[in-house]
Amino acid sequence: MLSSLRAGGELSLRGIVLGALITVVFTASNVYLGLKIGLTFASSIPAAVISMATLRLLGRSTVLENNMVQTQASAAGTLSCVFAALPALVMVGYWQGFPFLQTALISAAGGMTGVLFTIPLRRALVSESALPYPEGVACAEILKASSADSDSRSVRALAQGSLVAAVFSFLSGGLRLVSDGVSLSTSIAGAAFRIQGGYSLALVATGYLVGIGGGIAMLVGAAIAWGIAVPWLSLAGNPQHLAVDALATTIWVHKVRFMGAGTIAVAALWTLATLAGPVARGLRDALSVRHAATRAATDRDLPPLLTIGLGAALIVILSMLFAAFLWPQAPHGAILGAVLFGALMVTLLGFLVASACGYMAGIIGSSSSPISGVGIIAIVVIATLMLGLETLHIVPPVFSAADQHLAIAFCLFLLSAIVASSAISNDNLQDLKTGQLVGASPWRQQIALLIGCAVGALVIPPVLNVLYQAYGFVGTMPRAGMDATHALAAPQPALMAAIATGILLHKLDWDMIGIGALLGCALIVIDMMLRRRGRVMPPLAVGMGIYLPPDVSITIGFGALVGWMLARRRPAETHSETGIGTMLASGFIVGESLMGVLLAALAGLSGHSDLLAIASGDSTAAVMGGGLLLILIVAWFGKCVMTR
Repeated sequence: MLSSLRAGGELSLRGIVLGALITVVFTASNVYLGLKIGLTFASSIPAAVISMATLRLLGRSTVLENNMVQTQASAAGTLSCVFAALPALVMVGYWQGFPFLQTALISAAGGMTGVLFTIPLRRALVSESALPYPEGVACAEILKASSADSDSRSVRALAQGSLVAAVFSFLSGGLRLVSDGVSLSTSIAGAAFRIQGGYSLALVATGYLVGIGGGIAMLVGAAIAWGIAVPWLSLAGNPQHLAVDALATTIWVHKVRFMGAGTIAVAALWTLATLAGPVARGLRDALSVRHAATRAATDRDLPPLLTIGLGAALIVILSMLFAAFLWPQAPHGAILGAVLFGALMVTLLGFLVASACGYMAGIIGSSSSPISGVGIIAIVVIATLMLGLETLHIVPPVFSAADQHLAIAFCLFLLSAIVASSAISNDNLQDLKTGQLVGASPWRQQIALLIGCAVGALVIPPVLNVLYQAYGFVGTMPRAGMDATHALAAPQPALMAAIATGILLHKLDWDMIGIGALLGCALIVIDMMLRRRGRVMPPLAVGMGIYLPPDVSITIGFGALVGWMLARRRPAETHSETGIGTMLASGFIVGESLMGVLLAALAGLSGHSDLLAIASGDSTAAVMGGGLLLILIVAWFGKCVMTR
């Protein structure tokens, strides 16, 4: 361990410091973006590029050292996903701000459980799995390109793809000279129809790397959502007299996404059931001293005794946090049942959710994985079980007093830990895939991930407090007289608070979740029938196609179709790990990610997301220009793949 801390070692001191510095920037940027628009950027690839440039200047850098820096920084950047839950505690009036110790500890401890959960999942979902992990593969290609003996043709392709995507993203997301997507809406016989595609080279590249099976499944999900569910539900009428596109979007947000969440829940449980054997073997090996001692360094996790001890310590810390959270409101002698419930939820539900998120990251990448959809499933389970605890009188009556105020807040606090755990698992398996491709030591990566969780957790509370005091959240302002038009939308926290309140006050519409669950069962049967014929349609990917915004699902599906057509013409090279197609696609993800980081930093520093805009980006000319430019770039991509 100490010997590897030298410069150029796999886990070096300078790498840890660099990873911590990158962490501060990425965590702050992601928290701001998440609260403002509900989206974040994947931090693995930007961290890898920054690490390569910095360590090359310092000298004696290696691929493995760069990999550890991006592993640490990406974990911290991903931990910022707690923005989807923690602000809900302010929105429901339980917190007036974000207490540093509670916020930091729940983020760190929750994230660290995600690291431990992925130890038994690594072999089942990475080492022994054919999942594509598009972002993990792209990140590995970047790291390989940093080596002195890397293929110059591959490096050139990576650089070209990065430059093209960065320029395109700057034109659309920065200057707004061209649009970032196209949306068409119409009404037929009273039914609202809407189709939307995103002009995102990163999503096209993700689809290319995902492959035709996952891409078609996501297109099927988008067709179910926008071609069947939204039109059917819009026939119920339009009492608010909304425009067609607004009506379709409202129905999708408040109805159809819950159907997608139900589909994801059933599909995730089925997927986990099919992985039960490999996961059980991974858990056995992870906790077996004998197995750990006989494995090669590139297939060795944290020592079993350390894993067990750290896991026990985290459960104790989380239990103490739950007790401290309830202490001011509940009778001190009556909170044991609630604390045990919280520990059980974080352990059992947390592991299931982490497994589902890791699998979804393997299908479409961590940046497109629907963490908020998994959060919906988790809050539904937690709040429903909380009602059962109240019925059985396991928790004191104060939980249900004042319209379930304490019960709602406690459910949201538990959710924060589970979201942190699932977000880290979602990102961690991508990092472990990258490590597998470059020959890294999993146990060292796991140490870097734990460090990333600790550093990121220290950044989150002050960032949340600064943003809340500066802007406020829609419907919740810290001071009177503030301009509500500048308030942060915080869509995910508002949704989680609404779901918890709806369940505990018996006001939640369960119909769409139930329909989604039935659809998930049907999709499982269809997938089983297709597999007998050598084809697949993953139910989980269909559920994600329903839940994710249409521009994400459709654009990923488009990229998968591009890859399929190219593979039919030149199957030997198209999807190989060092093929030009993979390198160009990786470059697309790199360029758009780096430009996203830059634009996010400018927005965070200035407080304006349109600081560089010189046009609106939504004119007909901008939409057509963006679409034409995207088609030309994809045609160039195809020509490069076919001729090199």
